[in-house]
Amino acid sequence: MTTSQQPDPRDRPARLTVGVVGAGRVGPALAASLRLAGHRPVAVSGVSDASRRRADLMLPDVPLVPPAEVLQRADLVLLTVPDDTLPGLVTGLAETGAVRPGQLLAHTSGRYGAKVLDPALRAGALPLALHPAMTFTGTPVDVQRLAGCSFGVTAPEELRLAAEALVVEMGGEPEWIAEDMRPLYHAALALGANHLVTLVAQSMELLREAGVEAPDRMLGPLLGAALDNALRSGDAALTGPVARGDAGTVAAHVSELRRHAPQTVAGYLAMARATADRALAHGLLKPELAEDLLGVLADATGPAGAPGTTHGGDGSDGPDQGPDDHGRDDRGDDGLGDGGEGGNR
Repeated sequence: MTTSQQPDPRDRPARLTVGVVGAGRVGPALAASLRLAGHRPVAVSGVSDASRRRADLMLPDVPLVPPAEVLQRADLVLLTVPDDTLPGLVTGLAETGAVRPGQLLAHTSGRYGAKVLDPALRAGALPLALHPAMTFTGTPVDVQRLAGCSFGVTAPEELRLAAEALVVEMGGEPEWIAEDMRPLYHAALALGANHLVTLVAQSMELLREAGVEAPDRMLGPLLGAALDNALRSGDAALTGPVARGDAGTVAAHVSELRRHAPQTVAGYLAMARATADRALAHGLLKPELAEDLLGVLADATGPAGAPGTTHGGDGSDGPDQGPDDHGRDDRGDDGLGDGGEGGNR
């Protein structure tokens, strides 16, 4: 059957059989949510012992079968595998004839749009990119947490309504992302979510060193209010010594970080410069105070004061935490990475 002969999704049976390729943290949760909407999970594939246990927990009585057999059994197939695995998986399934004409094929990667499914499209499949922007635990609580979760949706225009309807049935809120904007969309989520975790972890470590016994309890209300204010008010929510132009306090911060945690200096300076730029641009930081502040930040990054090079520092901010493992099998998930099983993001 050619692409032009593919059945109109609106003519499909109201309820679909559902298969999952990659029983990481995301796939079983999405299939379980579709089951609540009246669809019928019929097959799941998983490689590791952890994925098999997760499938048994989230999708009891659904058989574990090879990926090709999942496609044989299901009207809607969820490809929840790591980003780097997805293109090869799609090509392999298409080349081996596993893809059926008229079959809905949806991946959950944040990085890719629908074009990564082009090999399957040429085989007659209907391609969808449905990325849930949330963290997953791999437990039944994820199904409840999908209520109100935003999904980044990318699909051919003729499938847009079908894609958005599936998201709504899973309890989510569809947000349309153009194909060429998909990498920027993913980078934005990673910038906010992945880097936030690193900043919070560093802050808790510093508080412990300062003698705080329960840094999580101390930070919780502060971070909660800061996040809420930022989401509501944007740059108008900026507070603290950088936004006030308190150059002396910032210089003291840098000095203490060099002494106690030199590996955090580069990150502190980078965020301080970004905060100063935004505060200045939005009229929150007075130009005359900004000059002294930016001078302190420039001095701190000069040859004599390169961040992380004193007191035993190695000049490194640690390994970069990139967009993570959306649903990966044993490494957790932050709603930003692949959405799959394996070894995001």
